[in-house]
Amino acid sequence: MALPEFTLRQLLEAGVHFGHQTQRWNPRMGEYIYGARNGI
Repeated sequence: MALPEFTLRQLLEAGVHFGHQTQRWNPRMGEYIYGARNGI
């Protein structure tokens, strides 16, 4: 199953953001988190 491709503009318009530190994630949100890179 291929993941959909989004542009940075589409993500920003949708209110999506990057930069939440992994240590601050709520464990219940795990199924909605796509991945982590360098602690973010």
